[in-house]
Amino acid sequence: MEYSHTDAELIKQPIGYWSWAAYKAVVTRTRGALDAIGTTQPQWWILAQVARADTVKTREEVSRILRDYLDEGREALESEMDRTVTQGWITEDAEGRLRMTAEGRAFYDKAAALQAELWAERHADVSDEEYLTTLKVLQRLIHNTGGRAWHH
Repeated sequence: MEYSHTDAELIKQPIGYWSWAAYKAVVTRTRGALDAIGTTQPQWWILAQVARADTVKTREEVSRILRDYLDEGREALESEMDRTVTQGWITEDAEGRLRMTAEGRAFYDKAAALQAELWAERHADVSDEEYLTTLKVLQRLIHNTGGRAWHH
């Protein structure tokens, strides 16, 4: 690929712009691909939390983990959680415990395969070392500006 600027020029480029452009490209691509198979990114997050859990999680536990993802907010996340139940992918008992249905497991597997394809697409020609350095630099920038990420 051809870079936008020389190395000397790139050093002076604004991180806010480039991190925003990367965010927009990745999220737009991911959401479009998930939409093509009939789901949303927040629904994927919910399915992944339920499918990958070592123990059964409650609605509140899943909501607490995901509520700050990409500024979705609690209300939007609750609505998306309701849709996973309506779709028949997850059941919720009277205590709010969420369980994957057989249909949900099959759909999760399909979406997980798509996510693996998207991961490979995004990481083409990007080494693990470069990726690790990028994430560490971004986390340092977040820290240096007093920001918060989901892991805080």
